[in-house]
Amino acid sequence: MTQEKTKKIKPEDFSRYEKARIIGARGLQIAMNAPLLIKIKQEDLEKIKFDALKIAEIELNSGALPISVKKPYPKRKDEPLRKPSGKKIDTKEMEELEAQEEEEIAKEGEIMKLASPEDEEEESGSEEENLE
Repeated sequence: MTQEKTKKIKPEDFSRYEKARIIGARGLQIAMNAPLLIKIKQEDLEKIKFDALKIAEIELNSGALPISVKKPYPKRKDEPLRKPSGKKIDTKEMEELEAQEEEEIAKEGEIMKLASPEDEEEESGSEEENLE
């Protein structure tokens, strides 16, 4: 097994999602009467109204939290990249193929046109007859 090097990560190095997760987890601990990791004056606690999330944020910014984030990187492959197989088609051939496909679609496809109010009346009348 390989041992991964762990280095001290500063709060600025965390993404906002990691910060939110860390502060939320620590805020929950503080809300459940976990001891504070830094000393905060009583008047400072009153200013932030004893908010567990604010206390957790202060702890994170001071670097007192013993929480680490594991950021795995993808494994590196040393083998060379493979070229895609298949023949290359130049632009003229591609344009000809597209033109052929468009012609086939035009021949087989139904041409759509706007419905007139008379058509709608005929359709609704035939539906009422079917329901009876």
